[in-house]
Amino acid sequence: MNELPQQLANGLILGAMYGLIAIGYTMVYGIVQLINFAHGEIFMVGGFGALTIYLWMPDGFALGAAIPLMILGGVIVSVAVATAAERFAYRPLRTAPRLAPLITAIGLSIVLQQVVWMWYPDAKKDHPFPQFEGGPIEILGANIQRGDLFVLIAAPLCMFALGLFVTKTRSGRGMQATAQDPDTAKLMGINTDRIIVMAFAIGAAFAAIAAVAYGLKNGQVGFRMGFLMGLKAFTAAVLGGIGNIYGAMLGGVCLGVAEALATGYIGDIPGMDLFGGGAWKDVWAFSLLILVLLFRPQGLLGERVADRA
Repeated sequence: MNELPQQLANGLILGAMYGLIAIGYTMVYGIVQLINFAHGEIFMVGGFGALTIYLWMPDGFALGAAIPLMILGGVIVSVAVATAAERFAYRPLRTAPRLAPLITAIGLSIVLQQVVWMWYPDAKKDHPFPQFEGGPIEILGANIQRGDLFVLIAAPLCMFALGLFVTKTRSGRGMQATAQDPDTAKLMGINTDRIIVMAFAIGAAFAAIAAVAYGLKNGQVGFRMGFLMGLKAFTAAVLGGIGNIYGAMLGGVCLGVAEALATGYIGDIPGMDLFGGGAWKDVWAFSLLILVLLFRPQGLLGERVADRA
């Protein structure tokens, strides 16, 4: 029990990253009914964009001052890739059978991995990511690394900003209308193409912020990092209720906390010592998803039209 605050903190940090990435899945699905399996690689290129900005800065530049510029660089790269993918890969397939864009998304994911592997300097190995100096900070009995504070601050701010955007702005209401009925939205003068591009861009921006958090937490970025994080984020989106932006964050937090608790405590149960530790965390995460889908197939919050974006 003495470890519980630390395990909960670890899970919350991990879950906030999952949630930020999952929002991209759920926004795109909510509008065009597309599972964008290339979203994990959009997260990955955002990390490399942020790292590139840092490497261009003069030596001795403070990391705290560099982070806003790194976020901006990562967001620009991720948004550019996501909007290009929507325009040239997904838009021509909107009226095609649903399997066609799904296969296209998987192919695009592989292409983006290989492009970074081939063209980014020395990308065949993981690149070190800048880290904050100093030891951890104790908060409510848990030791929080300074880099992890970034995602704990960024995730609620992003959710608050997105909630205001969706409910208070004209574009946000256009997203809700397009998600509910695209044909009627067109008849009412809403530019649905622009709305769809906006959904891809917002999801990509959140993925880039999550990539900066990932780099600060793990101290490195690599061209493979998008696959598993994207898969976990998709799981979080389904867990919370695919198409529900608040459910995506809730699903991410639940998934992260479940992983942390399983890693810390499953091995202490009599007869379960072989199933504890970090090697089994992915198994327990997907086991949680299966249980939720068995008893609540629509996810924890379900799919509410008013919150789709």
